[in-house]
Amino acid sequence: MNRTVPAKAGGKIPAQPGPRGGSETEDSVIPGAGPAPRPGERATVRLRDTGPEEPPRYAPEWLELREPADAAARAHELLDPLRIRLANLPGKAGLVIHDLGCGTGSMGRWLAPRLDGAQHWVLHDRDPYLLHFAAVASPRSAADGSRVSVETRRGDVARLTPDALAGASLVTASALLDVLTREEIEALAAACTGAGCPALLTLSVAGRVELTPSDPMDEEITEAFNAHQRRGDLLGPDAITVACEAFSERGATVRVNPSPWRLGPDEAALTAQWLRGWVGAAVEERPELKARAERYLQDRLAACAAGELHVVVHHSDLLALSRPTGGAS
Repeated sequence: MNRTVPAKAGGKIPAQPGPRGGSETEDSVIPGAGPAPRPGERATVRLRDTGPEEPPRYAPEWLELREPADAAARAHELLDPLRIRLANLPGKAGLVIHDLGCGTGSMGRWLAPRLDGAQHWVLHDRDPYLLHFAAVASPRSAADGSRVSVETRRGDVARLTPDALAGASLVTASALLDVLTREEIEALAAACTGAGCPALLTLSVAGRVELTPSDPMDEEITEAFNAHQRRGDLLGPDAITVACEAFSERGATVRVNPSPWRLGPDEAALTAQWLRGWVGAAVEERPELKARAERYLQDRLAACAAGELHVVVHHSDLLALSRPTGGAS
């Protein structure tokens, strides 16, 4: 039995039938994916127990399409306190950075050139194709010209085990928290704080979208989409609050900054794909919206194609500075 993973505003688009890499029609949604288990994965990252017949994959085409918007949205204000913490790590010849659910490696391409010092990135993802892409396309030098190296670990990041972060300097993730459960976020917070490891967790959906010009259905679609995000035990737009609590309860200092996508005529291709996924998820949650939502979507796509639509998709970035181990202050 296939498991449907909720679409994300600015995140994963629901999986569509057919193999990855197949041709897409103009009106189709780039396929995304959900976690699926495979035997023999590394024990450092456990897999969710879902059906092995489930189609895998986050589409690299979607991840590539969203990368510029992600880079523009991430909260630069969190980098200075992160740099200060990393500069004061005890006995570190270089940084070891774990990127959870790395996809095509966009977080590394954004962050590695903004940090000084030698870096070794450990890339976690369940998709071997994405891991290969991320490794090949990773940056090779830090902000000060120091060397950046990478290794890959295949597996899903549903639950992090304590040994996964041995020797880690930093944990990063992008567009991840809101497809986790409370239990999984608690496990992530426990692993990071137990290792005394800071965490930079970016682009979690906030449950708010602004479209200009507005439409009477905007709020209705938003509410249905948010309900879709909370299917099962997943947290959706509640994830950032749960993560703040989980890290704070374990003694971490937590900062949260907004990181909205701001999409205009120059981002029309991304906006169109996001619209299809956003409305599609809302209709999946509330099928009674189907007829009206189809008209709404066509009107929105027409405005997008005409360069008349502007969209703000709200996200939040979280920096959790755990109490260091090893005697650092």
